[in-house]
Amino acid sequence: MPYFADLILPLPLEKRFTYSLTPEEAGFIQPGMRLAVQFGKNRIYTGIVAEIHQNPPELYEAKPIHQILDEKPLLTKEQLAFWKWIASYYLCAEGDVMRAALPGAFLLESESIVKLRKDAQPETAELNDDEYLVIEALQRQSSMKIQEVEQLLDRKKVLPVLNKLVMKDLVDLNQEIYEQFRPKEVRYVKLNPDYEPEPEMHRLLDELSRAPKQREILLSYFSITAKSKKALKTKKLLEESGASAGVLKSLIDKGIFEEFYQETDRINFTGEISNHEINLNKIQQHAFDEIQQNFKEDKVCLLHGVTSSGKTEIYIKLIEEAVNRGQQALYLLPEIALTTQLIKRLQDYFGDKVLVYHSKYSLNERVEIYKHVLNNSEKGKIIIGARSCIFLPFQDLGLIVVDEEHESTFKQFDPAPRYHARDSAVVLANLFKASIVLGTATPSIESYFNAEHNKYALVELTRRYGNVLMPEVEIVDIKTAHRKKKMTGHFSERLLAEIKESLKEDEQVILFQNRRGFSPIMECNTCGHSPQCPNCDVSLTYHNHNNQLRCHYCGYHMAMQNQCMACGSNEITTKGFGTEQVETELKALFPKHSIARMDQDTTRGKYAYEKIIAAFEAHETDILVGTQMLTKGLDFRKVSLVGIMNADNLLNFPDFRAHERSFQLMLQVAGRSGRTKKRGKVLIQTFNPHHQIIQQVSTGAYTEMYKEQLEDRYQYQYPPYYRLIRLTLKCRDFSKTNEAADWLARALENVFDRYVLGPEFPPVARIRNEYYKNILIKIPQKQSLGKTKKMVQRILNSFRAIGAYRAVRVIVNVDPQ
Repeated sequence: MPYFADLILPLPLEKRFTYSLTPEEAGFIQPGMRLAVQFGKNRIYTGIVAEIHQNPPELYEAKPIHQILDEKPLLTKEQLAFWKWIASYYLCAEGDVMRAALPGAFLLESESIVKLRKDAQPETAELNDDEYLVIEALQRQSSMKIQEVEQLLDRKKVLPVLNKLVMKDLVDLNQEIYEQFRPKEVRYVKLNPDYEPEPEMHRLLDELSRAPKQREILLSYFSITAKSKKALKTKKLLEESGASAGVLKSLIDKGIFEEFYQETDRINFTGEISNHEINLNKIQQHAFDEIQQNFKEDKVCLLHGVTSSGKTEIYIKLIEEAVNRGQQALYLLPEIALTTQLIKRLQDYFGDKVLVYHSKYSLNERVEIYKHVLNNSEKGKIIIGARSCIFLPFQDLGLIVVDEEHESTFKQFDPAPRYHARDSAVVLANLFKASIVLGTATPSIESYFNAEHNKYALVELTRRYGNVLMPEVEIVDIKTAHRKKKMTGHFSERLLAEIKESLKEDEQVILFQNRRGFSPIMECNTCGHSPQCPNCDVSLTYHNHNNQLRCHYCGYHMAMQNQCMACGSNEITTKGFGTEQVETELKALFPKHSIARMDQDTTRGKYAYEKIIAAFEAHETDILVGTQMLTKGLDFRKVSLVGIMNADNLLNFPDFRAHERSFQLMLQVAGRSGRTKKRGKVLIQTFNPHHQIIQQVSTGAYTEMYKEQLEDRYQYQYPPYYRLIRLTLKCRDFSKTNEAADWLARALENVFDRYVLGPEFPPVARIRNEYYKNILIKIPQKQSLGKTKKMVQRILNSFRAIGAYRAVRVIVNVDPQ
């Protein structure tokens, strides 16, 4: 009986692809292993074995596999089940999930390699110009990639040329697989065993008396190895002796020293475990016991604790219990910025059991972490990181902590799979029968709704740790301040007075403005023209530090214009303001104080977050200006004042979640203030001081906001009462986008009737020269989610079969945020 393997390929294919196996291969291969297989005419991909069986494919003949890449599975059976759930729930291909889940180094890709045949006898008279150029280049170098041949001939289509050379038996076309991961190797040295006996050692030192630098290295070697029996790193020997690498090389060449390499981890914890005990106060202990009780009943636990109530200590205690049972723990955070402070706290307590995993780490570092988790090593017991952590190959997951569960950054926007890490983590915990706790000061309406309807357990912490008072919130009416000319730049008199007071008391200030750049709009006072991005339907944002106008959607940029591009007038002004402008104004107002900015522009590097946060913690920075990166979970001891520069641009946003989001953002940023004995202060600048959300933030009235929003959602049929699926069509042709959207909307309306909204252009209808159009499907509670998705998939398959709409891409977003 023949054997077959169903493979998941890293391509957006709806189905798995089947390959044939020999009985020996079938006996060795297990689900979760990687195989290199041919797909298409001459491409080789890495596939993951999902299943081994004996049923041949009906519609095509199964090809044999190319090679086996692993000795043992790289994925666990739980991971494969989890991938399958994500693909079916979020309406995407398992190949998309594979691309998101595996570090790039595991996805070996092939590249076609052109080589000159050994027995080739090229007759130059029979070759045309292009063929001659290729043969001449191959005579100089052993092989060339297809891309190099394209560059050599300066043309895109080189396969016809290469095919002719293959027909003439002059070249071979091969597929080579590149293994991208390289283990980090450290160079060590040791003394040649021949010189270890004492007489030989003395003779050697006498011989080297004429080479003082070489003799110095040798003496340093003896003094270091006398103190420690460990293998000696080359780097350490050179540092201690102060000699150059050339001197050491000559000793290796003489055979006095021998060098060797050893593999090492890129991620090492070098500090000391400084915190051995966590003492919970009465309120925390009560919450901890409640959580434990709910875990026994296998309930998802929502921990609603006000800012600075000590949720992290409870998480650490829960993690400690899981690790003591020998299980793994996962700590999910919405932002990489947040990991910086928390890693320090967790490492102080757990040492090198803590591993960090997120996109700012290099490819090789991610591979090493992946392997630690897969092998369930002591080093990988606690994983902390952003949303991609849920794809790691856990062996025995005991606990998942989702911190700041309300955050929209847990939702993946592009590319597919467009999953929500919080919701997916609940499913992952269920697969492993693990406990899960969702923690936040401002729960998302969906989570709180689930808690109210007994789907989740609710545990509350209503007081700050150490009975510190909640910050005093004051609303500043900048509409009146502008009228009375009491504004300095974008600062009201009241805010400036409070900043001066805080700085005088040697305390720190955080200012929040949810726009980066200097100014969102440049405008000509004469004709009203504003520079627009040529690729997107947005105005260009002015960035002062490099004097550029930049598009935040596609990255297009141009130099700042001194004259209006339309009428040539010199009267150009800026409208609106971003973090950069706030920083510039502060530097003029407080020249003697240190001011830093934290937004996407200043945190591009791997350690950029760390540097900014560490400087602020060490009180090297007096005022920190930033976007929403600042709002979540960061713990600064000396911040006494938080200023929200403009609350209105959060509220006035075309989205049914805008009010919920602005409440969460403002309350979270307010929570950074007064986290020690002295009561903190929060100033909210707004043109609309009587807005209900701003009033609710000032009193911290979460339940009031929740009830009001829930009423609106019920009335207008939005989550948590209705589920949503958003279909976004995009294409470079405007009329084709419109036609395709109308066709798809009609097809959906025939099935779902009034629950289909649109098609409608989004607020930014063109990005990177592609036109966008949205269709929203609402799914009532009693309607089957599975059947609805199958129907949507069927309609989409019909849509994709229409030749006229081949150029239109449809992006499916389940539960859009």
